Amino acid sequence: MANPRNILNELKWKNNCDLELAEIWYVHRGAPNDTTIISGKEIVSLEKSFMQTKNSMIPYHRIFKIIYRNEIIFQRIKKNKK
Repeated sequence: MANPRNILNELKWKNNCDLELAEIWYVHRGAPNDTTIISGKEIVSLEKSFMQTKNSMIPYHRIFKIIYRNEIIFQRIKKNKK
C-alpha cells in the first residue's frame, strides 16, 4: 500500500506530475472538525517522517487524504476522538 510520503515524493519528482496541484488533508487538533487542508504549494520539504511548511512540521501519519487534479489518490479512515 502506498503511503503519503511516497505519494508526495512521486508528485514532486515525477516528470508529468506537479506537487503544487495536490491538496493535502490532515488531522489538526483544535481546527474545525480537527481537519486542515493545505495546498502542495505550501510544502517546503518532504522529510523522512514529516512534511515541512513555512509554519509547521506535519507528520505523515496525520495525513488522511490527498487529492490531485480533483481525484482522490490517497485516503484512509480518519480516526475520531472518543
